[in-house]
Amino acid sequence: MADPATISPAPLLKDELDIVIPTIRNLDFLEMWRPFFQPYHLIIVQDGDPSKIIKVPQGFDYELYNRNDINRILGPKASCISFKDSACRCFGYMVSKKKYIYTIDDDCFVAKDPSGNDINALEQHIKNLLCPSTPFFFNTLYDPYRAGADFVRGYPFSLREGVPTAVSHGLWLNIPDYDAPTQLVKPLERNTRYVDAVMSIPKGTLFPMCGMNLAFNRELIGPAMYFGLMGDGQPIGRYDDMWAGWCTKVICDHLGWGVKTGLPYIWHSKASNPFVNLKKEYKGIYWQEELIPFFQSVTLPKDCTSVQKCYIELAKQVKEKLGKVDDYFLKLADAMVTWIEAWDELNPSGASKSAALPNGASK
Repeated sequence: MADPATISPAPLLKDELDIVIPTIRNLDFLEMWRPFFQPYHLIIVQDGDPSKIIKVPQGFDYELYNRNDINRILGPKASCISFKDSACRCFGYMVSKKKYIYTIDDDCFVAKDPSGNDINALEQHIKNLLCPSTPFFFNTLYDPYRAGADFVRGYPFSLREGVPTAVSHGLWLNIPDYDAPTQLVKPLERNTRYVDAVMSIPKGTLFPMCGMNLAFNRELIGPAMYFGLMGDGQPIGRYDDMWAGWCTKVICDHLGWGVKTGLPYIWHSKASNPFVNLKKEYKGIYWQEELIPFFQSVTLPKDCTSVQKCYIELAKQVKEKLGKVDDYFLKLADAMVTWIEAWDELNPSGASKSAALPNGASK
C-alpha cells in the first residue's frame, strides 16, 4: 500500500474547469505546462486556415475546434465570432460545460517566483476564484483572506464576508502587455518586478483586462465574456479582451460580484510586432477616449437580474450612444445580441453536461 505522504493531492477543480487556448500553431508550449495542465480538459480554438493541422503533445485531453466547426455549430450566428484574431477564444467559453475557465496564450510559459520555483498559475487562479472579493471597501493589506493577512483596523465588519469572485486577472513577467505606441518608445523594457499581492478591483473602477492569463467563473459571468468583433473584416484589433473586461466589470459591479488582479504571473515570451499592432490598434486608441467615459457612466436597470439581461441592455446602450462614434459599434451591438442568443442555445437552463469526447475530436 502506498505511503499516504507520497500520494499527490488531487488537482483542484479537476472536473470543474476547462483550459481554453486560441492558436494558429502547434502547441509545443504545453510541454512546459504539462505538470500543471495535464489533469485538465483543454478546449483549443484554431484560428486562421482550418485545413492546417495543429499538433498537440501526447497525453493531453482536448477538443479542437476550427472555423469550419464554428460555422457548423453556430450556423448564421457564427458571424459573432472573430476570425484571424485571438478573440476567437470566446467560442471555447461558449461550448464549455464546466463551471470555471482558464485561458492562456500559446506564447506564455511557466514563470519562476523569486525563490526560483515554478509558478503554478492555474492553482493560484483557482485560489483567487474560490476566495471572496472585497470590491466595496479597499483593504490596505490587499487580500485579507490570505494566510498571514486580515482586515485592517477600521474595515467595516458588515463587509468582511466579501462577495463571490467572478474574475481572476493574472499578470506577466518579461514582456509587458503594452499598446503599440508604448512598445515603440520602450522596445527593450521588460517587467522583472514580482509583486506578491492579489487585490480586489474596487466597485466603479474599470481596468484594462488582458486575456493571455485569465480565469473566471463561467457559471457566474460567462455570458459577459464576449471578446467582440475583431480581426479579419473589422476596423480594429487588440481590443477584444479590453472590451470584455469593461463589459464584465460593469456587470459585476451591478450584480455585486468581485474581480481580482495580481498573482499569478506567467512568463510572456515574445513581443508582437509594434508596427502591426499599431495598424490594429490605431482606431481603438482614439475610440477609447469615448469608450471609457461611456462605461464609467453606464447604469443598468434594477430589472437586469441576470448576466444575459445585463448584456442585452448594454448592447442597447452601445448602439444608442457609441453608434454615434462609428458605425462599427452598431455592428458590434448587434453581434453582442447574437452572442447571447448563441450562448443560450448552446447552454439551455438546466442542460446536462455533455459526454466527454476522445482526444482531438470535434463536436
